[in-house]
Amino acid sequence: MSATLPDQPGDKVVYHLRAGDQEIPLNSRIGMPLSLEWSGAIACTHCGRATKKSFAQGHCYPCFKRLAQCDTCIMKPETCHFFLGTCREPEWGETHCFQPHIVYLANSSGLKVGITRKTQMPTRWLDQGAIQALPILEVNTRQQSGFVEMLFKEQVSDRTNWRAMLKGEVEPLDLNAERDRLLDVLSDGLDKLRDLHGQDAIRTLDEAPYAFDYPVETFPRKVVSHNFDKQPRVEGVLQGIKGQYLILDTGVINLRKFTGYEISLT
Repeated sequence: MSATLPDQPGDKVVYHLRAGDQEIPLNSRIGMPLSLEWSGAIACTHCGRATKKSFAQGHCYPCFKRLAQCDTCIMKPETCHFFLGTCREPEWGETHCFQPHIVYLANSSGLKVGITRKTQMPTRWLDQGAIQALPILEVNTRQQSGFVEMLFKEQVSDRTNWRAMLKGEVEPLDLNAERDRLLDVLSDGLDKLRDLHGQDAIRTLDEAPYAFDYPVETFPRKVVSHNFDKQPRVEGVLQGIKGQYLILDTGVINLRKFTGYEISLT
């Protein structure tokens, strides 16, 4: 499911469901009955082969074990082992990991810290269902972003409470004030990282916060999660979309979790 910013400021985030080469608009279906049915087939999103189980959001097991994008260092970039000569795909690593990354603050279910490639703004925040986001630092590599994130995690969480996010129980925050507070508290740690990686390797940003509004008519009072593996057919009235979740009157479903599944939509 793709999420993009609206053409006009103040409008809702725009969602489309990817179906092969097509993209099906979803915002216009809010308030209408929706049915999703899994055929039982799963195809690897990388090589296309059939697989009985999806690994790392849409990969077959051989690709999961072989691809650099499925390595543990993607989730924990501070553990990057490229310089040891053990990267699964050095060329992929050079293309994806050795480029500018952003350390940011976001408000999805409260204050959190996160990292993303510079080219992934604002997609990363929309996928998380953040109502606010603020880039605070820019670094040269993914590993450096991991080191900075580890430092910030001493003061702020890197997790989203997805149930609170889906209930709409999120109050706006003064992200500029939070940025200034954290940069002050963590100044010694940041100076040490700059001494290690270079003074220009970690650059402070001065950007305005982003704000996002999602197409949700009704937030669920109690979050019940659908799972294609347990219930191949999911249906109900579409009440909203936030992050990678469809919010139905029968429950919610995280479509990203089922990447590679063959689904029919009616």
